[in-house]
Amino acid sequence: MDRRGFIKVGAALLGTAALSVLAADSAEALDGRRAVATLVDLSKCDGCRDRDVPLCVEACRTENAGRFPEPVKPIPEVFPTRKEVDWSDRRDVIDRLIPYNWIFVQRVKVKGREIFIPRRCMHCDDPPCANLCPWGVNKKMPEGPVVINTRTCLGGAKCKSVCPWHIPQRQSGVGLYLKLLPNFIGNGVMYKCDLCYHRFKEGRPPACVEACPHRAMVFGPRAEIIALAEERRREIGGYLYGLEENGGTSTIYVSEVPFEEIDRHIRPRDGYPPMGRVKPFFQRFTRAAGYLAAVPAASAALALGMVLSKRRRTKDEGGPQGGEGCPTNG
Repeated sequence: MDRRGFIKVGAALLGTAALSVLAADSAEALDGRRAVATLVDLSKCDGCRDRDVPLCVEACRTENAGRFPEPVKPIPEVFPTRKEVDWSDRRDVIDRLIPYNWIFVQRVKVKGREIFIPRRCMHCDDPPCANLCPWGVNKKMPEGPVVINTRTCLGGAKCKSVCPWHIPQRQSGVGLYLKLLPNFIGNGVMYKCDLCYHRFKEGRPPACVEACPHRAMVFGPRAEIIALAEERRREIGGYLYGLEENGGTSTIYVSEVPFEEIDRHIRPRDGYPPMGRVKPFFQRFTRAAGYLAAVPAASAALALGMVLSKRRRTKDEGGPQGGEGCPTNG
């Protein structure tokens, strides 16, 4: 690494605290008056067995096609070496979560019975992914959705590592890091369901919910959805999932089969979320304070990197320069 590259990396690492000022407000308090939730009734979902693509999956992909990543090729190598993740040539995969597929129908067999489970982000009430994002680009909205700002995400994947379901998926070769330090920081952008927040602001339900032909997914005010979930649980003598997991979520499942049984039949692997009981983050990790301590240190890299990038572009373009130690003008 040459001197110039070393200075860039050092500056980025030193600066890892500036965006933390933004990160401090990344997870807003859930507003009970505006909060929404989704009920997923597994007793009604048949996985759209007569179709090649389940309607919820098709609707999501159609709705969000314009937001899917288009990476540069070849994808730049990064230092230190980090595995690139490229789904751009396999974007038609629909049987797991990928950056181009934010919901899929998980299929499990329990005692000969096939169960279909629409899986997407759970939209936790107190999401560790948003609380611990070192760049402050993952935000919990007051209404409930957890939304990643893909324009400023650097693809560090901290959100995925702290998510008990490992929902977010990375696509390399795309995003802000390409404009900052493409060989030294970041490795793409993280993608996941944002509950069609753009539709929500227009008064429309998520595309997946609207497309379901059997009303296996119902979207509405949180209090009403919880009441409906409890009522449905009593009707079928069933079980609930998501109401208490990870401290509570905005996605509640109801099933005639115990979720412990369902989880035992899910083979753990990337892109296929488990369905076991989940304690709140700070009960699961005694080292959670270490994550929080890292947040202030992590954010300034982006801010400083943006400054360095701007200065470099200005110099390369022959723009006005200040003297040594002075800011540029313009």
